[in-house]
Amino acid sequence: MAIEVTVPEMGESILEATVSHWLKKEGEYINVGDVLVELETDKVNVEVGAKGSGVLQQIKVKEGGDVKVGDVLGTIDEKVEQTQPATPEPKPHAAEEAKESVLVEKQEEKTPEPVREQKPELVPRPRQDGRNKKQREAPLVTPVASRLARDKDVDISAIQGTGAEGRVTRSDVEKYLQNQDKLDRTVEQPQALADVQHEVSAAPPMGNRQEERIRMSRRRRTIAERLLEAKNSTAMLTTFNEVDMTNVMTLRKRTNDQFVERHGIKLGIVSFFVKASIGALKEFPYLNAEIQSDEIVLKHYYDIGMAIGAEEGLVVPVIRDADKLSFAEIEKYIKELVSKSQSGKLSIEDLRGGTFTITNGGVFGSLLSTPILNPPQVGILGLHKIEERPVALNGQVVIRPMMYTALSYDHRIVDGREAVQFLVRLKEFIEDPALLLLEG
Repeated sequence: MAIEVTVPEMGESILEATVSHWLKKEGEYINVGDVLVELETDKVNVEVGAKGSGVLQQIKVKEGGDVKVGDVLGTIDEKVEQTQPATPEPKPHAAEEAKESVLVEKQEEKTPEPVREQKPELVPRPRQDGRNKKQREAPLVTPVASRLARDKDVDISAIQGTGAEGRVTRSDVEKYLQNQDKLDRTVEQPQALADVQHEVSAAPPMGNRQEERIRMSRRRRTIAERLLEAKNSTAMLTTFNEVDMTNVMTLRKRTNDQFVERHGIKLGIVSFFVKASIGALKEFPYLNAEIQSDEIVLKHYYDIGMAIGAEEGLVVPVIRDADKLSFAEIEKYIKELVSKSQSGKLSIEDLRGGTFTITNGGVFGSLLSTPILNPPQVGILGLHKIEERPVALNGQVVIRPMMYTALSYDHRIVDGREAVQFLVRLKEFIEDPALLLLEG
C-alpha cells in the first residue's frame, strides 16, 4: 500500500512553499514520525513527517520546487511485516506452501550469507532525531547555506559554522568560497569569448568580471513583493526627531547590576522605546490602527512587532500585549524572539498580527533611515545609532549621546501633525524615563 506524503496546512494565509531540503533518499526505510522533507515558506520553515512506515518509493518534487497545500511530495511503500516468523503459519494450499519452502531452502543452501545480511537491514532501527547516522554526524546547516553549498559544489563538512549551536550559515559558505577564489584566480573562458578578447586585445584589462546567479529564496521573494506593495498601496511619509539618551543610559548604568541579579537579564535600550511607544500610541491611537475597505479599525491593544534581520531575510515577530509587560518581561521576550529567529524556530504564531512595529538599525551602525511600513500597519518607528554630538543646552554647547528617530506613517489616516506630536511625546518619555512609571 502506498502512502502519499502531502504538503500540510501551514498556517493562516500560507498557501505555497518551496521544497528546501529532503532529509531522506529514495529507497531508504522510513519510520512513523521521521522528518522527510523541510519546506520553506515566506514566514517560517516547516518540517513534514512520515505518517506511516515503509520505504520512500518516490520523490515527486525535487529541492527548489514550488508546491501548494495538498500537493503530493512523494510516496512511501508501506511494509506490513519487516521480519518473517521462524515457523510459517499453516496455509490453505499445502502444495504451494511446500513449493515455496523448497525454494527458500535452496536459496539458503546456495547463498546463506546474503540472506542473513539482508534480514537485519529490513528491520527498522530506532532513531532519536529522525536522521540516520550519517546525517547526525554531519554539521548543522541552514537551508539557505545547504542550497548554496550544493549549487557551488562545496563540501559542507569542510566549513566551520559560526551560527547558533555551530550551525553553518550562508555567510560561512560565502566566506569559504571567497577564500577558495583567492587560491585560484584562473577563470576558464569559452573559445568564442577568447577569440573576441583576442580581437580587442588593445583595450585595457577590465579586471575580474566574474558573475554568479543565486536563486531568490521564497522568503526573500515575499519580502520583495511586500515592500513593493507597501510603497505602491500606501501614502507613506517619514518624519524625524532626535532624542537625548543621557538619562536612559545613566539609569541603565546605575541599575543594571541589580536588574541582572533580580531578573537574570540585562536592561536594554529597546524596552524603553517599547514602553514609550505604547504611551505615545495611547495619545495618538490612529497610529495603532489599520484601514479595511472604507473603514478605520482602531486597536485598543498593543502587539508590538520587532523587526529582526535574520539570515534568510527580515522577519517581524510580535510581542503580544506589550502594554501589560514589565521591562524585564519585554527584555526576555525580545531575547527569546531573537534566539528563535537565529535558529530558524519562529512559528506562525510568533509572526502573526502586530499593531505597530519598531526597527532598530542602530545595531548595524545606521545613523539615519526611512523605515518602510509593514502593512496593514500604518506606523513604524525607526531607531538608530547612539552617537555623541555637540548640542546646545541652556545657552551652552555640550556633548551628549544623541539618537535620531524616524516615524514612517500612512498619510491616508495619519496627519503630519499627529506624526510629529507622536515623536515629540516619545522624545519626552525617553529623555525623562520617570514619566514612563507615571504613565504605567
